[in-house]
Amino acid sequence: MILINGESKAHIEISDRGFQYGDGLFETIEVRDDQPVFLERHLARLNSGCRRLHIPCPDAELLRLEAKELCRRWHTHRRAVLKIIVTRGSGGRGYRQPDAIHPTRVLSLHPYPDYPETYSERGVVARFCATRLGLNPALAGIKHLNRLEQVMARAEWSEPDIQEGLMLDVNDYVIEGTMTNLFYVKNNSLYTAELVQSGVAGIMRGIITALSVDHGLPVIEHRFSKDELLSADEAFVCNSIIGVWPIKQIETAHFSVGPVTQRIQSWLDKFARNDCMEAG
Repeated sequence: MILINGESKAHIEISDRGFQYGDGLFETIEVRDDQPVFLERHLARLNSGCRRLHIPCPDAELLRLEAKELCRRWHTHRRAVLKIIVTRGSGGRGYRQPDAIHPTRVLSLHPYPDYPETYSERGVVARFCATRLGLNPALAGIKHLNRLEQVMARAEWSEPDIQEGLMLDVNDYVIEGTMTNLFYVKNNSLYTAELVQSGVAGIMRGIITALSVDHGLPVIEHRFSKDELLSADEAFVCNSIIGVWPIKQIETAHFSVGPVTQRIQSWLDKFARNDCMEAG
């Protein structure tokens, strides 16, 4: 189910800069009971990313209406995934931007991934990836369409018993997962990577940080190595679709699903349910 510039039977021009160059951004949103979860936060991040890339952002109310219309059409009351893509549109010679930018917006709805509940309850297995994240402060934090680093990293393994790969930057600092942000717990404090040179500032990462601070749990953003991560008391990955997956193993290091991670899962579940009720 898809809408392209508001039309269900439209198509993407082959000259679209999103297709040609990855010139755009995207949001991936959980749909629960026909409601896009944390929609306002996703729209705010989309607007922020468009400003940073100098792409005129489609009107938030228009995106809101189209998102909710797609979810109403789905109308199965099952979980789903809503994806919003905004590109710079067509035009321009080579990499040069067109003088007049007419963004393309694409909203599509997809079945929710069939992840076992045990991932969030008992934890997942992760590995370190050889593919490194490049350093680019101008793009750090943005969920842009250029995902080749993640594609290459995810291609490094096919074992079904490994659920996520952890990516380092070229300076060997741990940054994030291929599809997730990463946190670890040490001495009752929560740690995550600073995203000033690479990485994606995920919606779930921001919510977890805010909820933790509200509940008196210190949150430290810093640069950390593999060894620091492997010496943690607890660790978990997160994104807007999976919520929180505790990490039970990274290569040969083992972790328990600890009390801090479980508290964060509880805070997050309540926060998401409240968001859905308010949106409904």
